[in-house]
Amino acid sequence: MTGNKIDSIDPTDEVLPPRSLLLFGLQHVLVMAASPITAVFLVSKALGFSDALTVSLISATFLICGLGTILQSFGPAGFGARLPFIMVPGGAPIAIFLAIAQQTDVQTAVGAVILTAVFYFLALPVFRRLLRYFPPIVVGTMLLLVSVNLVRIYGGTITGKQGSEGFADPMNVGLALATIALTIIFARVFTGTLQRISVMLGLIAGSAIAMGAGYMDLSGIFDGPMIAVPQLLPFGMPKFDFFAALPLIVFSIISMAEATGQTIATAEIVGRRGDAHAIVPATIRGDAVASLVGGLFGTSLIITSGENVGIVRATNVKSRYVTATAGVILVLIALFAPIGRLANALPGPVVGGTAVIVFSIIGVIGIDLLRRVDLREHGPMFTLAAALSMGLLPILVPGVYSQFPQWSQMILANGLAAGTITAVIVNAFFQHLPLEQFQAKCAAVFRPE
Repeated sequence: MTGNKIDSIDPTDEVLPPRSLLLFGLQHVLVMAASPITAVFLVSKALGFSDALTVSLISATFLICGLGTILQSFGPAGFGARLPFIMVPGGAPIAIFLAIAQQTDVQTAVGAVILTAVFYFLALPVFRRLLRYFPPIVVGTMLLLVSVNLVRIYGGTITGKQGSEGFADPMNVGLALATIALTIIFARVFTGTLQRISVMLGLIAGSAIAMGAGYMDLSGIFDGPMIAVPQLLPFGMPKFDFFAALPLIVFSIISMAEATGQTIATAEIVGRRGDAHAIVPATIRGDAVASLVGGLFGTSLIITSGENVGIVRATNVKSRYVTATAGVILVLIALFAPIGRLANALPGPVVGGTAVIVFSIIGVIGIDLLRRVDLREHGPMFTLAAALSMGLLPILVPGVYSQFPQWSQMILANGLAAGTITAVIVNAFFQHLPLEQFQAKCAAVFRPE
């Protein structure tokens, strides 16, 4: 009787003792905590935000990640998958958000986040039809361009501005290289959970070296209020520009595809009963709500993360109440102001080194996707070549489109947008346009009268 009752409980619905919930929830937080801190720090440094605004944005990002995690764990009214998910600011959305802000202004970047969140809802009924235009050749190219663009941008947090007095200070470069090296060492030496948080351990170790060298000051962490309240619309009213938002909207289709894979994989790992495909829309609606609210608090897209699935597999703890507990911990972290001030005190070169290795890993993921494509075939070869041509040109030669009309610069001067859109179009040209039909149309156009 008891055995039948236990068997009737879905593994995701198991409620663990409070101590276990706290312990396993904290483990999830440790794995993902570097993501919001690094994302906000890098955007703040690149855009020159004040210390107070940076602390507020760190608080807001933790808050939305926490609330989004709770939403995905409980899934009220079909908003959230009722699976053990953690939500984070994605690496690619951060790059696109920053590119939009640098091309226009941060209000337009925030408006792009809100427009993209709305697009999630509008595209959800038809997104499966759009997926055929985003095969591995397109997604892999985009991730590779994201990596190159981010390494270029955040290399500047290591060297400083070119031409400035402290440009490429050997100590700063050394701190970044030490952080990268320590991250790699931790990833090699440790196993299990410690291996999964090797990025955070590298960040901590690099910061310890910087503190020992006198490059990090923690004296002001407990100065000021202890409670942080994130600011609504910290940059003022958002500006809505469809052309500026287009790169983020294009990414959202890829994000929906990723959410589909993560939902199905996670449902299988935790033994969720029923059709996993049926709960994919709930995952995407949860992402949309979190991103919409995040945009109102000045963050980029907040999306479901696959990073924590490894913890579920390693610990065999499948309860969604564990991730809900992690969400509560994230909310508490958001409201504890010294955490934000501590994150803001991290040395730029150390965070830059962390960013370089993290975003290079994104490039490795892209290369892995491209590896599955036969690049000896004409279609994939020219798709990749055309996308890299359009994507790398504005990244490696800034200002190449500076004399073009402003509306066209929104796309052409954004390497991520130009490269990804080019990949979609060229791939469709080779794969989805019947050759005979195309030849007939060309013949009709060029046929002499």
